[in-house]
Amino acid sequence: MTEAEGILKLQNFFGLNAIYARTVFDLSDKANLMENAAKIINERPKPFVKWVGGKRQLLKQFRELDLYPPAGFNSEKNTYFEPFVGGGAVFFDLSPKKAVLSDLNYELITTYNVVKNDVNKLIKLLKTYKYDKDFFLDIRSQTSKKLSDIEIAARFIYLNRTCFNGLYRVNSKGEFNVPFGSYNNPLICDEDNLLKISRALSKVSINSEDYKNVLNKAKKGDFIYFDPPYYPVNRTSNFTGYTKEGFFEKEQEELRNVFIELHKRGCFVMLSNSDTVFINKIYSGFANIKISKVQAGRAINSQASKRGKITEVLVTNY
Repeated sequence: MTEAEGILKLQNFFGLNAIYARTVFDLSDKANLMENAAKIINERPKPFVKWVGGKRQLLKQFRELDLYPPAGFNSEKNTYFEPFVGGGAVFFDLSPKKAVLSDLNYELITTYNVVKNDVNKLIKLLKTYKYDKDFFLDIRSQTSKKLSDIEIAARFIYLNRTCFNGLYRVNSKGEFNVPFGSYNNPLICDEDNLLKISRALSKVSINSEDYKNVLNKAKKGDFIYFDPPYYPVNRTSNFTGYTKEGFFEKEQEELRNVFIELHKRGCFVMLSNSDTVFINKIYSGFANIKISKVQAGRAINSQASKRGKITEVLVTNY
């Protein structure tokens, strides 16, 4: 079996992307490839936070469209960037050797860095947190500016695991305001996965910064995935305030301009967004820019009858 045949076999059997399949192939005992690969894949970390709009459900469609990952992206030499990292589903799926993760959400990035650098202290604190409404309200009322980084991370994970639908929303003052969720027995401290993530993040750069800073770092051949706050499908659908400032027409057009600049630089660029007239319009008319459609599940709506499948766009320059 050649290397290419082995990698393809892993992709097809385990449903892996090409980059991670190569990593698994390189690490596996070739005499017992499938058995050894299964053990390696079992140790793969998964996102440590639930994230509305997370991309785990769409990864298979990305691969089936033959748009993910870019065939020309050399993960051995070039860098993967995810400037709106959120739950990091794409990063964890790719498991690239070189990566730069960033987000404007300071508490989220603080949590990533604590998982990376102080995971044992974080686990110890999380184990003291209980699933109780009064305890939840007490933790929610805390001001992050008065907390240590470990406490910020523990609070962030706890609220994400116990609030309604794992929704991240802040009010005009930047305060987290999602209500208590109703669960049977939420897993507040997933110790095994947190340890796996800590190892996976050991050589990754993680920063709290504006996505535009990617222009200062990305070079030809790098791969950038944008998963910004989505443009509202209608006037009443913008249920989540990702930041207190919002992300509307002006911000979406500025992001489009960054996308085009990276395209001109020779980077591989992929972007997800809502399937609206506005988003389709601002990415149309550019040479070699392709707009594809994927089906995503909508889990957030006050009316159960309005939850279900919706169309999203996947914009690529390859």
